[in-house]
Parts: sequence; C-alpha cells; structure tokens
Amino acid sequence: MSSEESIQYPISRATKPRRQAGRTVALIAVAAVLGVVGGTAVGYGIQAERPPTPLPALNQSALAYPSPLPEGQKPVALTAAEDRKVKTDGDLRKLLLPKPAGAKKTEFADADGWMSLATYAGNFDHPNRALRYQLGNGFRRVATTSWQTGAYRTTQIRLVQYRSSDLLGAQDHIEDQTAYMPEEDYARSEGEPLKGSTNGRYYVFPVRQKPGYLDHYQARAYLYRGDIAVEIFMHDTKKISAKDISSVAERQLGRL
Repeated sequence: MSSEESIQYPISRATKPRRQAGRTVALIAVAAVLGVVGGTAVGYGIQAERPPTPLPALNQSALAYPSPLPEGQKPVALTAAEDRKVKTDGDLRKLLLPKPAGAKKTEFADADGWMSLATYAGNFDHPNRALRYQLGNGFRRVATTSWQTGAYRTTQIRLVQYRSSDLLGAQDHIEDQTAYMPEEDYARSEGEPLKGSTNGRYYVFPVRQKPGYLDHYQARAYLYRGDIAVEIFMHDTKKISAKDISSVAERQLGRL
C-alpha cells in the first residue's frame, strides 16, 4: 500500500461520521422546537374554549373601614392632643415658650407677639429677595417672643408658619437657613443635633471681637415640625454654652 493511500483512508473515515452526527443533531433540535410551538398552540386553544372565570365584586361591604356610624350620628371631633392641626391653627402665640421668671423685655420686643412679613423679611441681608422667597414658599404668619436675662443676654424665638399645600415651606426654609451655618461669617460648623428632633440643630458661634467694643457671643437653633419653622437666637457679651441654647430649643420643641 502506498503512502498516499495510508493517509487518505483514515481521513475519509474520520470526517464522514462527523457530518452525519451534525445532521442528526440539527433534526433533533428542529423537532424539539416544533414540539414546543405545537404544545403551546394546543394549550392556548384549550384555554380559549373554556368559559371565563368571574371576578369577585369590588363593592364588598365587609371591607369598609372605619365601620359606618348609625344614621344621624356624627363622629366625635378630635382634641388638640389627638390632632396637631387643632393646636397649630389656633393662636400661634400660645405655643411660644413663656418668658423665664425675672426676665425683662428686650428693646426689639413686639408688643402683641406678632411679626409682620415686611418686618420679618427686613431681618435678612437682602430683604427684597427674602420677601419674594417667603411669599413663594407659602408664608402664613410669624409669632415671636423675646426676653433679656442678666446685663446683656437676649433670647428671641420665632415660630414661622406656612400654608398647607404641595410645598414644604417650613422644611424648605429651615434647610435653607442651616445650609450657610458652616460658612466663615456664621457658626463655622455643622452644629449639633437637637435632642427629641429628627431635623433640629443648634449652633454656638465663635466669639466676635473688635477693638473698642464688648465681645459678642451668639448661638442659634433651627428646627421644623409640620408647617411650623422654629428659629431661636441668643446674644450675650459672655460665653453662651451649648446647654444654654439646646435647653431653650428642647423646651420650645416640647410645646409644638
């Protein structure tokens, strides 16, 4: 046998079975696909011939909540303890922290406990911009109180209330005020969280010193609850501790 014949013979035998196996696998795959398609079509056909299953009625009386009252009977109105809206829609001044025993009136005290929008906006560096901001945020009213203890320490509290709407006026205002507290001209810190509040923070400012003037110490607290934003300011010529400002803020929060 020649060398050519010895080479060709095994090559022809090796390649032939592989071509047959390839055709067999292809036929099996096609049959499987046809079987799946056919089975699916039969299943849809059987389902289509069955009568539809009726759905349960939507107006089931057993799902009513709360239970309907007897005819002619009205629900009992919620108390202020059960509904904060009853408390906050009343005289907002009654929610202010009362003056400490022995405290004196400050020079900037409001006679009736209310602060107009124009006066409130005038406390900001840019009154016109503050006025537009408050009007756009749903401003409603401001109740305020202030007092003086000792020779120079003053405390002022403002309750700024916003109208109920799709805007979050109180939250937006407090977040806007606390955003600039870390800046150089203010507290230079992120402040400390206020106990009992999920959003409140208090800030003790670095002392301000200027030749010819008394030292100026300042502390602030900001928080909101519902539609009411709370602002607290303390000023003195002596150091204000973190406990001084946080204590006032916690007691004011407890009245809301």
